[in-house]
Amino acid sequence: QVQLVESGGGSVQAGGSLRLSCSVSGYSYSNNYMGWFRQAQGKEREGVAVMWIGVDNMIMYYADSVKGRFTISQDHANHTVYLQMISLKPEDTAMYYCAAGALLGPWYRPESYNYWGQGTQVTVSS
Repeated sequence: QVQLVESGGGSVQAGGSLRLSCSVSGYSYSNNYMGWFRQAQGKEREGVAVMWIGVDNMIMYYADSVKGRFTISQDHANHTVYLQMISLKPEDTAMYYCAAGALLGPWYRPESYNYWGQGTQVTVSS
């Protein structure tokens, strides 16, 4: 059974930093896609950062709104995917979800992924 469990969310002031973690079990993300989405209140879920993890390399995708501020990474030995967020802005406030799958469509579309975590809330105050 695939389980994705997010942690690390919280409340910070603008300009602050957070690191989100996604603990992965029951799923081999080698040659698959792992990433982070977010959903602000009243808005659609959107792709934030996704990585394809191959045997010898990785490819990262980032939303334009987070490039240069967010970094996705993974610790394969500990089955964990991270999202390091710096220079946070109030518009980054959202529920953040971990996603995994074989990429059934564009990387930034939620329907492209098979598995989801329950989410962790990030709130950035001005």
